[in-house]
Amino acid sequence: MPDTSSALHLFADVLARVHAVCRALAAEANWPEGIDFSRVVVEPPRDASHGDMATNAAMVLAKEAKAKPRDLAEQIAERLRADPLIAKVDVAGPGFINLTLEPAAWAEALRTVLREGADYGRVRGGSKVNVEYVSANPTGPMHVGHCRGAVFGDALASLLEFAGRDVTREYYINDAGAQVDVLARSAFLRYREALGEDIGAMPEGLYPGDYLKPVGQALAQEHGDKLLAVSEGAWLPTVRAKAIAMMMDEIKDDLAALNIRHDVFFSERSLQDAGNNKVAETIDFLRAKGDVYQGRLPPPKGAPAEDWEDREQLLFKATAYGDDVDRPLVKSDSSYTYFAADIAYHKNKFDRGFAEMIDVWGADHGGYIKRMQAAVKATTSGKGALDVKIVQLVKLLRNGEPVKMSKRSGDFVTLREVVDEVGQDAVRFMMLYRKNDAVLDFDLAKVMEQSRDNPVFYVQYGHARGHSIFRNARAEVFPELPEETEKRIAWLGESAVERLSDPAELDLLKRLAIFPRMLEAAATAHEPHRIAFYLYDLASEFHALWTKGRDLPYLRFIINNDADLTKARLAMVQGVVSVLASGLAILGVHAPDEMR
Repeated sequence: MPDTSSALHLFADVLARVHAVCRALAAEANWPEGIDFSRVVVEPPRDASHGDMATNAAMVLAKEAKAKPRDLAEQIAERLRADPLIAKVDVAGPGFINLTLEPAAWAEALRTVLREGADYGRVRGGSKVNVEYVSANPTGPMHVGHCRGAVFGDALASLLEFAGRDVTREYYINDAGAQVDVLARSAFLRYREALGEDIGAMPEGLYPGDYLKPVGQALAQEHGDKLLAVSEGAWLPTVRAKAIAMMMDEIKDDLAALNIRHDVFFSERSLQDAGNNKVAETIDFLRAKGDVYQGRLPPPKGAPAEDWEDREQLLFKATAYGDDVDRPLVKSDSSYTYFAADIAYHKNKFDRGFAEMIDVWGADHGGYIKRMQAAVKATTSGKGALDVKIVQLVKLLRNGEPVKMSKRSGDFVTLREVVDEVGQDAVRFMMLYRKNDAVLDFDLAKVMEQSRDNPVFYVQYGHARGHSIFRNARAEVFPELPEETEKRIAWLGESAVERLSDPAELDLLKRLAIFPRMLEAAATAHEPHRIAFYLYDLASEFHALWTKGRDLPYLRFIINNDADLTKARLAMVQGVVSVLASGLAILGVHAPDEMR
C-alpha cells in the first residue's frame, strides 16, 4: 500500500472529510457492510463557477443508502456545511455536490507546497510495474518516430515512480528473426567495401544509408579477409552479433542524448536458447491449460492477414480471452511466429514479479493489442494485466514544410539529428505536449522560438522568472533572502500567506493545490501529457499575474513599503517555482534559473 503518512494535500484532505461524513451516515443508517467508498471522489468541477471542488458521493452511494441521489446529497451536504474548511455547499442536478472552500484553505495549501518542496505530491511504497518502451529493432539508428515513444515511455515511468510505483524500465531487443539477418547481410556488404571492394548501390531489400559502414570497418579490422572464405551459414552469426552489438551501442547513445535510460535490456534471442527454450515451455504451459490446439483458421475478411495460412496449424485460443480470432504459434517452416515469442516474453515478465505491465508501441501495432492482452490473461491465469499505449506518428516540419530525409540514414531523419538541432528539452517537452495517440506536428523552427507560442520556452521561462524575482527582492528588500533552495523555502515558510487575497493570487494558489490530484489522475490513466498541459497553464497564470503587477502596482510581487506582503508573495512565487521544477523533472526537462 502507498505510504500516506505525510500531510494530506488539499484534495486528499477534503476527500477524507467527505469519506468521514459518508461513513458516519452509513453507520447511523445501518447501510450494508463492505461498501466500497473508493468510488467516492473529489475533483475540480468542470465549470469553475460551480465552486472549488465537486464530489459524486451521493450518486455512487445512493443504491447502498436506499435513497434517491438528490436526497442523499442533501444529507451529505448538511454535514459538510458544518466543516470549518468549507465555506459553501451546493447540491446540483440529480445529486452532485459542489464545494467552495474558505480562503484560508488555499493559504494552507501553499504552506504544504513549501513544507514538502520537491516531494509535494509524491507518494511512496507502491507496487511493481514494468514499463517497456522504445524496443526498436536494432537495424539502424533511431528515427524521430522512435523518439516520441522513447520520451513518452520515459516520462510515464518517471510519473509512476513519483506516484509511488516500483518501476522497472525495459527495452526488448528484437535480435531474432529475419530482420536481423537482413541487417547482417547488409553489414557484410559494408565489410567487403571496407576491404576495398566496390559494392556499387546497395541491393534492394538490404538496409541503405551510411550507418553500417563503421560495422563493416570494425569487422574488417577484427577478421581481416577471413570471412570472405567461408559460407554465409558460417559468417552470418558472427556478423549478425557484431552488427546488433554496434547498433545497440548507437541506440543507447541516442537515448542518452535524450537522458533516457533503461534498467533492463532483454534479448529476444535468449528466449530460444538451446536447452532453455522459453517459447517452447510457454506453449507447453498453454497446452496443459487447454489453450492451444491444432486447427485451421478461416480466411480473414478483407485484405489477407500476414499470419494467415490455409493449413492445419498450432493455434492459441485467443478468442477465449477476448480476441477476435485464434492466433498461430508456429509457421509452416516450423519456426515460431513473432507472437509466440511475445507470449513467452510477457510470461517471463510475470514470472519476474510484474503483474502489471505497460508496453509503449508504435502506431502500426494497434491491431496487435487484443491478442497480446489475451495472451497475458492466459499465461497469468488472469492475475496479470497489460496496458498498451500507442504512440502516433510524428510529422517533422520546418516552418510548416516537411523536412527532407537524412543522408546518413538513407530514408528517415534520425533522432540524434533532431536533438542536436533543437536540444534535449525542446524535444522532450514537445513530444509530450500532445496526447500520445494523436498525430504530432513537430516544427523545428517553432520549438526554437522564445514566445508564448512555444510551450517549452514559456514553461521554462516561468521558472526562470521566479528566480529573477528572488534576485530583485534580494537587491531591493530582503538582502537576507537565501539563494539555496532549501534555506529559502525555510525562510519563506513563516510568511503571512493569508494576505494573498486578490482573485488572481487565489487562482494561482488553487492551481498549485491541484498539482497532486493532477499527478494522481495522470498516473492512473498512464497519461504524462497531462503534466505538460498543467505546467503550461500554471506558467500562463504566473506570467499573467506578473503582467498585471506591471499595470497595477499594488499587485507587484515586490512592494517596497510592505515587507510582510512582499514575503507572502515571494512564498507564492516559491510555490510556483517548486511545482514547475517538479513537473519538469518528471518530464525529464531542465528547469533553468536564467534563460540565455
